[in-house]
Amino acid sequence: MIKIGITGQTGFIGSHLYNFLGLKKEEIVRIPFQDHFFTDQNSLESFVGQCDVIVHLAALNRHNDPQVIYDTNISLINRLIEALEKTSSKPHVLFSSSTQEERDNVFGKSKRDGRVLLANWAKRNGALFTGLIIPNVFGPFGRPYYNSVVATFSHQLTHNEQPGIETDALLKLIYIGDLVKTIYYLITNRITDEEYRVPPTDEAKVTDLLNLLQSFKDHYFENGILPDLKDPFESNLFNTFVCYLDHSKYFPFKLKKNVDERGSFVETVKLKSGGQVSFSTTKPGITRGNHFHTHKAERFAVIKGKARIQLRRIGTDDILNFELDGNEPSYVDMPIWHTHNITNIGDEELYTIFWISEFYDPSDPDTFFEIV
Repeated sequence: MIKIGITGQTGFIGSHLYNFLGLKKEEIVRIPFQDHFFTDQNSLESFVGQCDVIVHLAALNRHNDPQVIYDTNISLINRLIEALEKTSSKPHVLFSSSTQEERDNVFGKSKRDGRVLLANWAKRNGALFTGLIIPNVFGPFGRPYYNSVVATFSHQLTHNEQPGIETDALLKLIYIGDLVKTIYYLITNRITDEEYRVPPTDEAKVTDLLNLLQSFKDHYFENGILPDLKDPFESNLFNTFVCYLDHSKYFPFKLKKNVDERGSFVETVKLKSGGQVSFSTTKPGITRGNHFHTHKAERFAVIKGKARIQLRRIGTDDILNFELDGNEPSYVDMPIWHTHNITNIGDEELYTIFWISEFYDPSDPDTFFEIV
């Protein structure tokens, strides 16, 4: 078992890495980290003393005073090194730097200088060190106006704000799910490199990103039509976009019920991609689900009976509750990294149609059980 600690555990990259490592229960033990450890020497020393691997992600990205960014980031590294040396700990340290190193800005300089400090510590102490040069990262739960332009655009488009483009640059991008898999690979294979350049998975101009996200707003956000998800980049971008919806206000999405002398007809799933559609009946009082996915998009549409659908983002305690009634057919979509379930809360059988974006693959089921 590898004992891994992550500074900046609650940040964008940190939370994704922490949750991903939680899926590797037979290989990994996660050592919890809290931000106040950097101001509590005893806690920081206890933390580093428990770790076989430390992924140092904690950093300040933005501040009105550039010098504060530099001083804060270097100070965090010096405190980490002090704790390592005081406890004679020699974990494999992985440090997240950025392609900002190549630019003439204070954040990039703090990353470059910090990477050198940790590399020198590793040389002095005979420890393993990997300095990661990471391209632009995007994915669910990034902070708008802070982590990435994708986060900012997605937030703006789902909150009736107008996105703007200052520079139509060509961005080298990596999806957060691909980045954490890369970090896991480097850890488990004990790969060291003072300047490991994480390869981008995609390239796109800012205008192209905005056009794709705008199409998600036009078709999905406003009309409930699922886009073509066969392309991995567009699928990752869509899963990111969905996480910026205010689910408590957007769902359940009411469907049009057409009624004539023959009965009723409801269009439940409109999509421009494949996937799988299933139908189920559920007896009163029974709950289905209590699981989450990391890359599959999914829709639950209730067409008869009464149901309660619950969602909870992994790593949080807040539960969203939705009540659906087949007399007014409606659906709720499940964001990735949200455990979810559906319960028949009525007195008759519940009829539900399920759509999921991928066929079931036994080698990659992407279904992880966790009670909502």
